[in-house]
Amino acid sequence: MNYISIVKNGIVKDNPTFVLMLGMCPTLATTTSAINGLSMGLATMVVLICTNVVISLLKSVTPDKVRIPVFIVVIAAFVTILQLVIKAFLPDVDKALGLFIPLIVVNCIILGRAEAFAAKNSPVASLFDGIGIGLGFTLALTLLGIVRELLGAGSVFGFTLLPETYNILLFILPPGAFITLGFLIAIVNKLRQDSK
Repeated sequence: MNYISIVKNGIVKDNPTFVLMLGMCPTLATTTSAINGLSMGLATMVVLICTNVVISLLKSVTPDKVRIPVFIVVIAAFVTILQLVIKAFLPDVDKALGLFIPLIVVNCIILGRAEAFAAKNSPVASLFDGIGIGLGFTLALTLLGIVRELLGAGSVFGFTLLPETYNILLFILPPGAFITLGFLIAIVNKLRQDSK
């Protein structure tokens, strides 16, 4: 199994945000700034990687009847650990992302990858799948956050790049998330068609 292609598929071919359109709640709600998008993406990636590996290890001892509840318990355990670590060591991130960290438990990307990939493949392949999908999600959220922060606040990662007179408040607000996501999906689709 080619692990590099698994990672590449997660970033490009099976990108959860731009291609599969999964995880839209955190995508739209947490990307008001680049740092928030990056933080949410990395938090989700950590849970995704850990969940994939553990579910792959447990697949032979998990009965089909309780497969989904086992997946949810594993995901919830890692989200709880992650939330406690973030509260202890990154209080600013905890304050910015708030409720969206515990909501990782119900993120369909993680449950979907557990069902579609980790439950059918080796722990090493599942690790690389988690890395690829996690990187794809992180890159998408960070890009969305960069565009929204730049157009809405004139800055990127807190560094001012445009004067305040050029700021378009709409991009920091919820409608701006939909507009920005729509344009980014169109650009990604065009690039994917051109590369075929």
